[in-house]
Amino acid sequence: MGLDLTVLALDWGRWEGTPEAGRQELLHEAACPDGLDPGAAPEAGWVFPASPRVPWCGRYEFHSTTGSYAPHFWAGEGWDTARGFADPALRDALDGFLLPLVRDEDDMPGAGLLPSDRTAWGMRLLLVGPPARVAGLAAHWARAQPLLEGLRTDYDRHAARPGGSIADFDAFTVLLGEWAVVVDEAARRGWGLLGLPV
Repeated sequence: MGLDLTVLALDWGRWEGTPEAGRQELLHEAACPDGLDPGAAPEAGWVFPASPRVPWCGRYEFHSTTGSYAPHFWAGEGWDTARGFADPALRDALDGFLLPLVRDEDDMPGAGLLPSDRTAWGMRLLLVGPPARVAGLAAHWARAQPLLEGLRTDYDRHAARPGGSIADFDAFTVLLGEWAVVVDEAARRGWGLLGLPV
């Protein structure tokens, strides 16, 4: 079984006001609410609230990935391959938008968000985006989106992986578009984002 990704948007002030000891339980309830049929297909897109017990949190289900983290990883790999062929303005903007969403970062601002034992999932958060960081991601996307189509030919020539989860430029842009929905909604609310490995 591979790594999954569930993205939550949170009212950051309410999140920071939650005692550290109760944060894992809160995140688990938001990602996997009590009463949710485990056999049912997840709702695609945003679900607000993520749970009646966490009314200041929304959950995003990617419709193009079936919950797996792998397409996000391969989107990052595809961009790594194609970025050298991109217009410099697109390269700068998409680096600022995509890489913080799909790549490990040594300076990810996650210290102190969860108890140090991280027992709920046995691993760290995959994404941490306080509201200021989310606003920056939205600004990068606003610059990247109008330029993206200019990458089509070079992406398909150099970065396509036929049969893979991000097979071509169209699959790449579908996933980018979903991330844009995630970021833009969180930015509109002035909320932060967390990515959980569930």
